Amino acid sequence: MKALHFGAGNIGRGFIGKLLSESDAELTFADANTQLVDQLNHSQEYQVRVVGDAQHTDVIRHIAAVQANSDDVINQIIKADIITTAVGPQVLAKIAATIAKGLQLRFEQGNMAPVNIIACENMVRGTSQLKQAVLAVLPAEFHALLEAHVGFVDSAVDRIVPPAAANEEDPLAVTVESFSEWIVDKNQFRGEIPPVQGMELTDNLLAYVERKLFTLNTGHIVTAYLGKLAGYKTIREAIADEEIQNTVRQAMQESGEVLVARYGFDRQLHHAYIEKILTRFANPYLVDEIDRVGRQPLRKLGAEDRLTKPLLGTLEYGLPNAALLKGIAAALHYQNADDPQAVELQGWIEQEGVEAALLRATGLKAGEPCVATIVAEYQRMAK
Repeated sequence: MKALHFGAGNIGRGFIGKLLSESDAELTFADANTQLVDQLNHSQEYQVRVVGDAQHTDVIRHIAAVQANSDDVINQIIKADIITTAVGPQVLAKIAATIAKGLQLRFEQGNMAPVNIIACENMVRGTSQLKQAVLAVLPAEFHALLEAHVGFVDSAVDRIVPPAAANEEDPLAVTVESFSEWIVDKNQFRGEIPPVQGMELTDNLLAYVERKLFTLNTGHIVTAYLGKLAGYKTIREAIADEEIQNTVRQAMQESGEVLVARYGFDRQLHHAYIEKILTRFANPYLVDEIDRVGRQPLRKLGAEDRLTKPLLGTLEYGLPNAALLKGIAAALHYQNADDPQAVELQGWIEQEGVEAALLRATGLKAGEPCVATIVAEYQRMAK
C-alpha cells in the first residue's frame, strides 16, 4: 500500500503518519517546509513519545518526504493507494490544485486503480470540501473518472498533539497523548477499504464528527478562553482551577444533551466520555498552551464550529446553555497580538460594540434572548 500524507508537522508525524506506517504502508510525507523534508529524508525515521497512564516511545521507520509543490509530489499522487492530509483547514484548499494535477496525470497515464483521499482535519466534512475544491480546478472531462475511481472519505480525528519544544538533538521527535480516535465514513471508499490500524469505520459519521466537535473541541476552547481570562498559560493549569473545570464540564454536558436528542447517544456513556476528556486536559506530560488552542477566535465562533453550533442545538431542542454562553462571552474577550483574528475581533468590538461583533462573528440574530445574556456575561467578565 503506497501512502502519501500531506503535512509532516507534529499531527502528521505523531498521529496519521504513525498509523499508516504501523500498517506497513510505504509512506511518503509531503510538506512545504524544506528543512523538515530534508531532515525526514536524511533520517528516514523519527520517534513518537506516547504519554498517558502508560508511557512508551515508538520509532517510525522507512519513511520518505517530498516538497508539497514539486513534481515529486505529483508522481506520488499518480502511484498512491491512499492520500491523507493534516495541514489545517486554512491550507486544505491550497493543496487542491496539486491533487487535481496529480489525478489528471494519473488518469492520462491509464492508472484507474482506486485511490482514497482522507482529510484528517479539525473540521466538519473536510474531505467533501476538499473534493469540491479539486473539482473546481480539475478539467471537466476528468470528473467522471474521479467519481468512478477516487474516494473522498470524510473523517473525524481526535488526538492532542501540542507543539513540541525545540529539540536540537532530535528535531523530528514528537510527543502525543495515548488516546487517539480516527473514524471514517465507510460508504465513501472506492475499491477495497485500506487495512489501516486504528482507522474505525462507521456509517453514521456525522454523529461522531459532532460528538468530537461538541465535546473535545467545545471543552478545549472553553478551557482556553476562561483560562486566558484568569491569567493561565496552559490548558492543564486552567483545568486545575475548580471553577473553570466545573464550567467546562457543564458546557460539555449542555452540548452533550444536544447529541442525546439528535443522535440518541447514551447519556451515562457520554458523561463518562466527558470525564475522560477532562482527564486528558489535565495530562501532566502534555504542555498545551492556551494561545495554541485559543487562536483564530473568529473561526471558532462561527456558526458551524465548536461554540455557536452546539449553542444553536440547545436553542433547537429547548435545552439549557448557560455555560456555553459563558464560553462565547469569554471568547469575545480573547486577546492575542500575534493572532490576526484575535486582533480583528477586538477591532470589531472597539468600533461596533460587543453585540454587533457577536452577531457578526456567530451569525446569531439580534433580539434572541441568548444574545443579551452573552453581552451581559461579557460585561460581567470585564469587571
